[in-house]
Amino acid sequence: MKFNTKTIHGGQEPDKAYGSVMPPIYQTSTFAQSTPGGHKGYEYGRTHNPTRNALENAFASLENGTHGLAFGSGLAAIDAVMKLLKSGDEVISTNDLYGGTYRLFTKIFEAFGIKFHFVGMENAAGIESYINENTKLIWIETPTNPMMNIIDIEATSAIAKKHNLLVAVDNTFATPYLQRPLDLGADIVMHSVTKYIGGHSDLIMGALIVKDKALADRLYFIQNASGAICGPMDSFLALRGIKTLHVRMQRHCENGKAIAEYLAKHPKISTVYWPGFETHPNHEIAKKQMDDFGGMISFVTKGNDYDQAIRIIENLQVFTLAESLGGVESLAGHPASMTHASIPKEEREKTGVVDSLIRLSVGIEDVDDLIADLAQALSK
Repeated sequence: MKFNTKTIHGGQEPDKAYGSVMPPIYQTSTFAQSTPGGHKGYEYGRTHNPTRNALENAFASLENGTHGLAFGSGLAAIDAVMKLLKSGDEVISTNDLYGGTYRLFTKIFEAFGIKFHFVGMENAAGIESYINENTKLIWIETPTNPMMNIIDIEATSAIAKKHNLLVAVDNTFATPYLQRPLDLGADIVMHSVTKYIGGHSDLIMGALIVKDKALADRLYFIQNASGAICGPMDSFLALRGIKTLHVRMQRHCENGKAIAEYLAKHPKISTVYWPGFETHPNHEIAKKQMDDFGGMISFVTKGNDYDQAIRIIENLQVFTLAESLGGVESLAGHPASMTHASIPKEEREKTGVVDSLIRLSVGIEDVDDLIADLAQALSK
């Protein structure tokens, strides 16, 4: 089954009770039993829910995995991965990643004795020098947030397998429409479903997908024991969002390309970060592991002026100044004061997250309106 068909049918089937095409919203906390332990596969809503299970099956199908897990947020999903580890273990992570992930790693799990190495992963061969007997996990984000760096998933996974390490990939920016990390050797795929998969800025959710049953069983235990699950209504909304993922992503990519090319030619802009440019340092790797280049773009104006960047985003009229990304509407953000504010300034700037950086999540509006909006904001 090809991807565009999977978004409609993958891992899904009509409801067995009445043939409902969309899985019903099972808004219940518990399920009746005929005798203690005698039930129809469901006993308590934290452990299982038919709507959530339908969504988890859809997740697995999209990523060519065998097991999917849905969580109350993307960070809850990352938290579950970290709970596979113990005190004394070490993690190698990219040094350019979502601020919330950095905060979770450094402010929560470092206190439990887990050590993190934040390193540039653009050259996969350089990762090996950080591996030691305590290393258990390599955490990849590609494209990275917000600098749009590209990490070679296949090469990194090959290195990890030599040392018996797990590889987890945050695939939020690319989505399975563009990139499927399990096919490239990764062990775990994570999504902030809040973003492109949900696609309508109306839910908070995270997902994990794997294709190893033993690993899935460990994660299911953590999911149930820790309890950071999503509710049936949000599960229904995410299932609805998945149905149009392929058509939305096609337009995100088309609009993203047009806007990246517009910004690259603008006289007031010094640098545009987008992996579709042939000048991007890892453009060839992006071409190899992605089917297109997505709708996320970051840029810096000439002069590297903080006040100028703030004026630009405050004057946008079609783009909305807001946290998050991946919805049908275009959003603009200032990473240094918004999504990456939890990362110390000196650490942010080492990776290029300067105070004048602006990040765009290009939506599916008419691209001429989006370009006109950027033009008028830049003119002010």
